[in-house]
Amino acid sequence: MKRRSVVTMFGVCALIVALAARAADDDYKTVGGLAVYLGVLPAALVRGHQGMHGDVSSGPHAYHLVAAVFDASTGARIEDAKVEARVTPRRLAGEARALEPMEIAGTVTYGNYFTMGGSDPYRIELSISPSGGGQPVKVEFTYLHGTR
Repeated sequence: MKRRSVVTMFGVCALIVALAARAADDDYKTVGGLAVYLGVLPAALVRGHQGMHGDVSSGPHAYHLVAAVFDASTGARIEDAKVEARVTPRRLAGEARALEPMEIAGTVTYGNYFTMGGSDPYRIELSISPSGGGQPVKVEFTYLHGTR
């Protein structure tokens, strides 16, 4: 009986580690020489930052999308790109807007507010244009709303 409990506990731990690794992979992609990390959190968690992105979205379906962008080969943070996002729920038209640069704790990320209701998955498409010109890098994430 004790051995079965140990084996079961080991299996549960392995499943948790595998799910955590999968979640991390869903929020990170390397495309076109860029490493991009994506975060989505309720807008209520960032409301205390006055003036961030102008009008603060409110309500239970307001979320703050944040992206951190790095040079994939050097690991250097990209702090001067133009970043745009389109957040699209299944079966509906998407909402597009610029992700504005934000400096928090000495680091620059890009963010803005979006409305995401329901429990359907969302497609989040980022277009990242380097400051020196050139073609934008496109990266797409799937956000499983309501499961995190």
